[in-house]
Amino acid sequence: MNRSSRASEAPVTPSGRKKIMSTAKGTLTMGAMAVLITTSILSLRGLPSEAAYGVQSIFYYLFAAIVFLLPFSLVCAELASTYTQSGGLYRWVSEAFGPRWGWTAMYLEWQTIVIWFPTVLMFGAASLAYIFWPESFDKALASNKYYTLVVAMLMYWLATLNAFRGQRSANLLSTCGGLVGTIIPGVALIVLGIVYACLGRTDYLAHVSFFPDFGNMGTIVLAASIFLFYAGIELQAVHINDMRDPAREYPRSVFLAMIIIVAVYALGTLVIGMVVPNQNIDLLQSLLVAYKGLWASFGLGWLGNVMALLIMVGVVGQISALVTGPATGLMAVAQSGYLPRGLQKVNKNGVNKPLLLVEGAFVSLLCLVLIVLPTVESAYQIMSQMATIIYLIMVLIIYAAFIRLRRTSPGRKRGFRVPGGKAGEIVVSALGILGALAALVLSFLPPSQIATGSPAVYVGIIAVGVALFVAIPLIVYSKRKPSWRNPAAHFYPFDWQIEGCEPSQVSQWAPGYEPTEEQVEEAETGAIARHATGKH
Repeated sequence: MNRSSRASEAPVTPSGRKKIMSTAKGTLTMGAMAVLITTSILSLRGLPSEAAYGVQSIFYYLFAAIVFLLPFSLVCAELASTYTQSGGLYRWVSEAFGPRWGWTAMYLEWQTIVIWFPTVLMFGAASLAYIFWPESFDKALASNKYYTLVVAMLMYWLATLNAFRGQRSANLLSTCGGLVGTIIPGVALIVLGIVYACLGRTDYLAHVSFFPDFGNMGTIVLAASIFLFYAGIELQAVHINDMRDPAREYPRSVFLAMIIIVAVYALGTLVIGMVVPNQNIDLLQSLLVAYKGLWASFGLGWLGNVMALLIMVGVVGQISALVTGPATGLMAVAQSGYLPRGLQKVNKNGVNKPLLLVEGAFVSLLCLVLIVLPTVESAYQIMSQMATIIYLIMVLIIYAAFIRLRRTSPGRKRGFRVPGGKAGEIVVSALGILGALAALVLSFLPPSQIATGSPAVYVGIIAVGVALFVAIPLIVYSKRKPSWRNPAAHFYPFDWQIEGCEPSQVSQWAPGYEPTEEQVEEAETGAIARHATGKH
C-alpha cells in the first residue's frame, strides 16, 4: 500500500520498516518475495522480551510462526490477489462488511502504530544513554522515567518537524537507519554470539524445558508480543500480484521466510540470554548490555558504545518513517469521507500537517504513561501489549472478511487461493483465529517477569485504552458528513457498488473515476455467481 498517494501501497509496517515496491507481473521471484517478507518483519528491539525464556523462546517463535505468520500470510495473499484495486485491507473488509468496518480496520492499523510508537521512542532514549560510559551511569540514566520522557518527546517532535519538510527528507533518514541501525548490528550480534559460544565464555542461558508451563499464564504473557514481531505481512501480500506463479511460489516463499525469521530471532534471543543473566534481563536495555558484554569479552568493550550509537541511528531512521507513513495511509482512505476536510490539508511539501499534529498529540499523551507506572520497563511493556491487542483485533476482522468473501463471492477470480480447498480454508482460518484470540487474551494480563505495580491499574489502563481506541473509528464514522469527502479523490468502487450499474453511474461513488467496461463486467460476473449459488 502506497501511503503517500493510495491506500493500497502503504510503505510502513507496525515494525516501522518500509515496503519494497515491484512493478509488473512475473518480476518478483520466489526468493525475492521471501527476502521482502523477511526484511519487512525482522527487528532487533524486541529480542530481550523473549531472552528471559532461554531455549524455551524457540518454542514461542515457532508456535507464533505456525499459528499466526503462516495462516495470516496465506489469507492476506488470497485477499490481495482477489481485490487488486487500491485500498488494501480497507477494500478487503469493506467488500465483506461495508465501509464502516473497512474504515475501522484501516484506523486500527494506524492506531496500532501510534500506540507502538512510544516503545520505539523509549528504546531510542535507552540507546542514547548507552552511548556514554561507564555502564553503571548508562543503566541509571536509561532507567530514569523523566530522562526517558524528555528524550522521547524531543526525538518525536524533531522527527515531526523534519517530516514537515517533505517525504524525501524522511526517506533519507529511514534508508540510512535501516542499514546502519538494523542490518549491521543484527549481523554483529549473531556472529559475536557464535564466536563467544565457541570460545567457551560464561553462559547464562536458561536451559529450561522446551515446552512452557501453560498452568502459569503470567509467565508466558511476554511471549504474546511475538505476534507483533510478525506484524506487517498484510502490507506485503499485495506483491503477490507481481509473481509469475503465485499458487506454487508464494507458499514456498512464506516457508522460506519463516525459516529465516525464526532462525534470526531465535539466535539473537539466545545470544542475549547467554551474555545477560536471566534475573538481569531488561526489556529496553538488555540488547545494549549484550553488545557491551560481547565486545568486552574480547577486550573491546568500547565497541559496545559504538553499537549503541549505530542502533540509535537506526531508531532515528525508524522514527522518521513512522511519523509520516501511518498518517498518509490513513489519509488516503479518509479522503473518501471519514475525516473532516480540515484534517486533509497538505502543506507546500505535500505533507499533511494537521493529521501529524493529531498523531503527535496521541503519542505525547501515551508517553505520559511513564509517570503513572513504576518503571520505564513496565511502561514499555504496557504499550507493547496494548498495540498487540489492537493489531490482533484488526487481524480477526480480516479473518472474518476472508471467510465471508469465500461465501459471498465464490465466483470472483482469485490469483491465489489458500491451499487445500474447503478443508484448507477451515484449517487455516481456525488455526489463525484461535492463535490470535489466545495471544489477545494473554496480552491483557500483567507479566510476572517485570514489576508493573498494581495489577488493577495495569490491566485497567490496557482495558480502557483498548475500548477507547476501538470506539474512536466507530464514533467518527457515525458523525461523518458528505462535506468531508474530497471530490478530487480517486478510489475504485467496491463490487457491491458496481453490480447492476451502468459504467456512467459508477462515478457517483468514485468522483472523477470512470471504470472500463471490462472492469464492470468482472464485478457483475461475481454478482451473477453469487445469485446463482444463492449467496449474497
